[in-house]
Amino acid sequence: MAAPLLKACFSRLQETGKRYSCLLLFSAHRLRWNQHIRLYTEGFPGLQARIRPLPLLIATGSGYFGYNQYEKYKLRELEKLGIELPPSLASELQVTIYKSIPTRLLSRAWGRLNQVDLPTWLRKPIYSLYIWTFGVNMKEAAVEDLQHYRNLGEFFRRKLKPHARPVCDSHCVISPADGKILHFGRVKNCEVEQVKGVTYSLETFLGPCTWAESIAINRNEDHSSFQDLLVTKEGNELFHCVVYLAPGDYHCFHSPTDWRVAHRRHFPGSLMSVNPGVARWIKELFCHNERVVLSGEWTHGFFSLTAVGATNVGSIRIYFDKELHTNNPRYNKGSYNDLSYVSNNNQEGMCMRKGEHLGEFNLGSTIVLLFEAPQDFTFSLTPGQKIHFGEPLGSI
Repeated sequence: MAAPLLKACFSRLQETGKRYSCLLLFSAHRLRWNQHIRLYTEGFPGLQARIRPLPLLIATGSGYFGYNQYEKYKLRELEKLGIELPPSLASELQVTIYKSIPTRLLSRAWGRLNQVDLPTWLRKPIYSLYIWTFGVNMKEAAVEDLQHYRNLGEFFRRKLKPHARPVCDSHCVISPADGKILHFGRVKNCEVEQVKGVTYSLETFLGPCTWAESIAINRNEDHSSFQDLLVTKEGNELFHCVVYLAPGDYHCFHSPTDWRVAHRRHFPGSLMSVNPGVARWIKELFCHNERVVLSGEWTHGFFSLTAVGATNVGSIRIYFDKELHTNNPRYNKGSYNDLSYVSNNNQEGMCMRKGEHLGEFNLGSTIVLLFEAPQDFTFSLTPGQKIHFGEPLGSI
């Protein structure tokens, strides 16, 4: 018994000695390395200072934020003096970098998060914070009790009380949603303004006019421009209006007039932010983003409503179109999907009454109206004004 025990103890002492020798050797090498580093840095005093990433990042970010706020202050002061400056547009490289951000993936993740049911005790604090942040008026909601909404998705898509939004009968076109008027007016030279001074191509936005036969546009006539192709009646002009829906707004949109929807075109694309600041920065922003174009006609000719997607708003729903699926994981860049609502069994398409429920966003985005009307059509709007669904946009 004693011999094996002594042998085991001796082996243990050998291993301990080896480890101690390695530790001494490592310490000697480390000391020698530190001496070399100290001798080298004595001639370069700047290398002795340690670079700390977090303070450097905070200092850089604070400097950029301060510079950005100073530039905005200068612009506000120039606007007060009545001096208008041309918009500072993003370069192609900046747009490419922005589009490289996985906003579609983030939007799908946000959509799934919205469908997660919240515990009853947690609903009121979360919804109250959202209401305080974005100025939501819950007195207009059909259900004011916050604990009624099981998840964020239900809260975003809340319905209004029946008489919270009276529909104006004296004007032919009403606002399809709650929001802010970004721009409105006549379409000139096939260019549409998304905000003042920043335009996008009418043809790029709507796509090729392959749906013309569905809305009684004569494709055989010679037209000098894409805009002339859309104006079907002599003496008419093409008008547009852009309504921006903020996160705190009512997220459903309605029919802006009495019309028939003959065709739907879905453009898969990016999901960049469409808030007014980004709209002033990126040219043809609405042409980059995913959008659903509903085309048809009203009593004065061509009429279209386009729902433009944005960050966290990959889900665009049209109530009567069950085949529409937006923000799909895979899509071909520059492609679009067409669907005609006109068939042998339905020659009229989808007839919509003014104020009728049409669709909804998942958070908030933009509605673009493009329509043909007589030359004496006038908008009863001011740029930047807040508007509610049912209020008039203009009249003839």
